[in-house]
This record gives sequence, structure tokens and C-alpha cells, in this order.
Amino acid sequence: MNQYQKQVKEVAMTDFNEILNQAKQMQAKFQEAQQEMLKLVIDGESGAGLVRVSMNGKHDVTNVHIDGSLMTEDKAVVEDLIAAAINDAVRKIEEKNKEALGGMAGGMNMPEGFKFPF
Repeated sequence: MNQYQKQVKEVAMTDFNEILNQAKQMQAKFQEAQQEMLKLVIDGESGAGLVRVSMNGKHDVTNVHIDGSLMTEDKAVVEDLIAAAINDAVRKIEEKNKEALGGMAGGMNMPEGFKFPF
């Protein structure tokens, strides 16, 4: 192996070690963000607030509020409003996930063309 090949190999190993270090840091940040998301409670609503649901970061519904004025409505209407409020909460949680996790790889100096699976 000539001197040039040795230098290229050393640079490649240094770059690879740097990528590994960055990946470890990113993994720690990712796990921290996931833990924060589990603590999160989001409110979804429908019918201009007549139906509200609270959902945690694990997508568990923790509270449901149905305005008393809906008790005279058709069952199908109430069911649709509940489903819409749950879907609203899910969308809000997913948006928070994107915000928290989406920019995480931005600080890593990855090789040209390298893409993460998300």
C-alpha cells in the first residue's frame, strides 16, 4: 500500500468514525424526543368544540367531552363528531412528531446523496 492509499484510508476511517459519533448523538436525541412525545397531551375537537378529546403521545384517548346539547342529536351525528375529534388529535400528534423528529438529522454532515428512511 503506497503513502497515498494510506492517507485515503485514514481519512475514510476518520470520516466513518465521525459519522458513527454523529449517529450516536442523533440516537440519543431521538430517544429523548420520543420520551417527550409520550408525555405530550393534545386536544382534538370537532363541531366547533362541541366534541373534544385529549390524547397522549402514545395515541391513547385520555378524556372525552361531549357538549350536552348533542345529546338530542342523532346517534350517527355524535359518532361522526367523536371520530372527527379523534382524527384531529391524531393529526396534531403526528405534526408534533414531524416537528420534533424531522429536523433531527439536519445537524449531521452526511455524505452527498445519503438519505434517512424517514
